[in-house]
Amino acid sequence: MQLLVLGATGRVGSHIITLALQGGHHVTALVRNPEKINKRHDRLTVIQGNVLESEDLLRAIQGVDAVISALNTDGTTTLSKSMPLLINAMGQEGLKRIITVGTAGILQSRTEPEKLRYQSSESRRKSTRAAEEHEQVYTLLKGSTLEWTIVCPTYLPDGEVCGNYRVERDVLPEGGTEITVGDTAEFTYRQLSDRRFINARVGICY
Repeated sequence: MQLLVLGATGRVGSHIITLALQGGHHVTALVRNPEKINKRHDRLTVIQGNVLESEDLLRAIQGVDAVISALNTDGTTTLSKSMPLLINAMGQEGLKRIITVGTAGILQSRTEPEKLRYQSSESRRKSTRAAEEHEQVYTLLKGSTLEWTIVCPTYLPDGEVCGNYRVERDVLPEGGTEITVGDTAEFTYRQLSDRRFINARVGICY
């Protein structure tokens, strides 16, 4: 399979590239700073570009079978502003499958089901800016014709793949407090072949 990975220089994105290459896939990474990718592989193509430029996205997406986005908010609006461009580029290429990494804040609240977690008393975070960015992406994907999955981890410490985690559609599994970067990447990568969570958010935690 030919994959486009966005956010490839981040913590989760770099793990996803490693897993995809180990799985025999061809990977294209669209990055602003190619020097930040220290991997060299004959199935890895690194393209310098910006997700806020339609031409760069179209160049990177040619011949791709699926997109995995591990873009984070970085204190900017890049996440929400790039998604309409990405949806448009995928439409032009006739591409359907996209898997993104979001945040547990955009899952439904268990205590206040009419609210998202970040809007409810379940959330302990004082700042809601990142969750609001991810909510915009969720809204855009819901309104598209794509086959999307949003993986929604809670607190995300560094750590390798353990494999012993819990997932649940649209809510965070009860009592969950954290999930490592490695396990988040592993579950995200597995969505390429797992169609149980098409057009759904997935809460993931230990």
